[in-house]
Amino acid sequence: MRRQTLADRIISSFDQALRSVVPHSTQADRPLPHPEATSALNVSDARHVAGLMRVNHSGEVAAQALYHGQALTAKLPHVREAMKQAAREEQDHLVWCETRLKELDSHTSLLNPLWYAMSFGIGAIAGLAGDQYSLGFVAETERQVGSHLDEHLQALPENDERSRAILEQMHEDELHHRAQALEAGGKEPPESVKKVMGVVSKVMTKSSYFV
Repeated sequence: MRRQTLADRIISSFDQALRSVVPHSTQADRPLPHPEATSALNVSDARHVAGLMRVNHSGEVAAQALYHGQALTAKLPHVREAMKQAAREEQDHLVWCETRLKELDSHTSLLNPLWYAMSFGIGAIAGLAGDQYSLGFVAETERQVGSHLDEHLQALPENDERSRAILEQMHEDELHHRAQALEAGGKEPPESVKKVMGVVSKVMTKSSYFV
């Protein structure tokens, strides 16, 4: 099997970007966690749930970009493959969120290309800093995503079992990826980096809810 060149990896990254930001351009390996139809939501609740799912979808687009950027610049082959595998596993989250948004007659965020580009750049820089720091960045990202998911689970209407099952499975997967990154030797990023990540996350959360 031919070894991939840098050009091959760049082309692959472009293909991954399109699959991440263009709705319904990829498929999930796993079925929806709650395949049965959920109770009908009133207009207000449906609009709120759509906003939450749009935020979560944007978060997954950003996570895909981080993994792709880190895979492009990772120094060790096994770290590069670990990043690619994590991205593949989280493609399920993209599809699940897109499916739920379609059911709610809503749409994914128009800002997703921006979130992808920003996150890809951050991931590439993290990869250049070294594999241990890159893995630590993944762990912190997954921690922050898990915190957002906790908040959204609390904010869901009680009768929206379908959205709840999706977010619970996503939360479980994020914790698993965080544990994997730490076990692989990830180093915790500086507090200043964590704060910047938190600010960027809040900006994305606030804007993607509406747009």
